[in-house]
Amino acid sequence: MTFPAGTVVELGPQVRQYDDGRVLVGGAPPRLVRLGPRTEPLLKNRRILLDGSPSVRLADRLVTLGMAHPVTAELPALDTALLTVVVPVRDRAPELDRLLAGIAGGGVRVIVVDDGSHDQLAVRRVAARHSARLVSLDVNRGPAAARNAGLRQVRTPYVAFVDSDVVLAPDTLPTLLRHFHDPRLAVVAPRVLGLSDAGSGSWISRYEAARSSLDLGPDPALVHPRSRVSWVPSACLIARVDALGPGFAEPLRVGEDVDLVWRLAAEGRRIRYDPSVTVRHDHRTRLTTWLARKAYYGSGAHTLALRHGRAVAPAALTPWAAGVAAALLAQRRWSVPVAAAVLTTVGRRYTREATAGTVDPRRLAASLTGLGLAATAEQTAALLLRHWWPLSAAGCLVSRRVRRATLLAAVVDGLLEHRRCAPDLDPLRFTLARRLDDLAYGAGVWAGAVRGRSVRCLLPDIRGRGR
Repeated sequence: MTFPAGTVVELGPQVRQYDDGRVLVGGAPPRLVRLGPRTEPLLKNRRILLDGSPSVRLADRLVTLGMAHPVTAELPALDTALLTVVVPVRDRAPELDRLLAGIAGGGVRVIVVDDGSHDQLAVRRVAARHSARLVSLDVNRGPAAARNAGLRQVRTPYVAFVDSDVVLAPDTLPTLLRHFHDPRLAVVAPRVLGLSDAGSGSWISRYEAARSSLDLGPDPALVHPRSRVSWVPSACLIARVDALGPGFAEPLRVGEDVDLVWRLAAEGRRIRYDPSVTVRHDHRTRLTTWLARKAYYGSGAHTLALRHGRAVAPAALTPWAAGVAAALLAQRRWSVPVAAAVLTTVGRRYTREATAGTVDPRRLAASLTGLGLAATAEQTAALLLRHWWPLSAAGCLVSRRVRRATLLAAVVDGLLEHRRCAPDLDPLRFTLARRLDDLAYGAGVWAGAVRGRSVRCLLPDIRGRGR
């Protein structure tokens, strides 16, 4: 049994039901699942109560596919004495004091790793004030090495890595710990929100409050490459110690959390993102430092491409999706008829192969085709505006069609994201901030590719048939 009896799992918000709930579409990557006469009654109001072998098998299957997720509040508590918190820090004594004050009193062991602070005495005093064990590194070795230094001192089954500029609620770690009733789970991470109030500060701070790089959204997810949530930030996460092996890759100064998650996923372990639990994080809100941080994040793509190949591709498209995108971007008289012909062919194939036996196969096939088209449009816009923007910018100088496609993508993407995020910021400034975000990140990706003399991190992954 994967989860204890009495656990409740719930279909993810992205999962759609057809044929009166007998057909499920969703997951990561998207799948179509038919429920049989014995399993259909087990799913009630999008939830499954684990009260016997059939419900356990169905829940485990849907969880493995990323279609369902355990309801955190229904999971039994685990003893926090099983957990040790590792905090890497370099200076930032006031922030460390604030974090440790939020952890104190929970019966949790704390190890502070001083990663070559300039003022080591201040860090030592804060650690002593909160009865935390201090591990000091003589020189700055980076966050990955600092976390590993703390990990080597852990003697409990679970470890939480929490950055010094994070603020925890008293129930944050105990609630996340509940997920480890799943024996296949290696890592669980909360949603990371900005520390400042959304209605205060500059327009950049309000954009970050709604669309931070560390905020992975309001929906739970099974984390792995090509999932809707493909990584979790190491700002705050809990891991099973015996699953971590050597820990973080110490040569990496950026992207070490992505690398860890993808290595664990390749081993067949589960990584879970649980946005029902939130933490607060000091985001950069000055324009120059904010742009520099975005570019820094992008610069890690080259190294990740060397380590994980296609997993880091900026887009993953089937041949038919790539063909539709190319036809529409061409903006010729034949573009719409060709795209329509391809979509019609795909819809017929879905009707014949994927949706056969359903009550209304044509309607379901049309819905599947529409979902694929929407995903294609989103990824194509990201290529134009984020990963390939230097090429788009060069094209805009010489081509009216490129200018038209880029402008349309920039405006539509900004308005759709503004509607989805509902920020405390007007659409114009939100869209401007989003475009600056894309420009900085893309610049970092290209800088890493140039330094590494490889365009591997810029190449889309086009392969396979639509499923």
